[in-house]
Amino acid sequence: MEEEEESPSWLTKQGFDEEPEKREEGSSRTALIQRSIKGLTDSEDIMIELMDVLKETEIVPDVGNYYTYIFNAKTPNIRYDQHPLVAVLEIFRWGFRGLNFHWQDVNPSKCIRNYTWSEIPGRLHIIYKDEIEYLKSINYAKFLINK
Repeated sequence: MEEEEESPSWLTKQGFDEEPEKREEGSSRTALIQRSIKGLTDSEDIMIELMDVLKETEIVPDVGNYYTYIFNAKTPNIRYDQHPLVAVLEIFRWGFRGLNFHWQDVNPSKCIRNYTWSEIPGRLHIIYKDEIEYLKSINYAKFLINK
């Protein structure tokens, strides 16, 4: 009897679930994050620690990479995540589109989000492929409603 192959996930088809790069730095950053957020429950405190450990940043993301950053929505009366954890899908002149992993448990139909350059007050903190699963397990989403 032949074993059925699992069909690739949507993210795999987009090039996201490739083999992790062989780096020592990723595992050490994960260990640093684990130590620095131990006992923290406030999403602001956790985000500050993440930004402190994830020192490698970019202003413009690359499609296929993962990032976390501070986001301040400009659209009135919209619910948004101030601390997105995204896989970048497309880049545009106005910003980029990404899959925000924090929305998966809250409202999966709203996972794909648009982010304009003017709504990101700082830099994008790079997350490596071998770190993304751990970052997804950290509860640091901060959902707000823009007034």
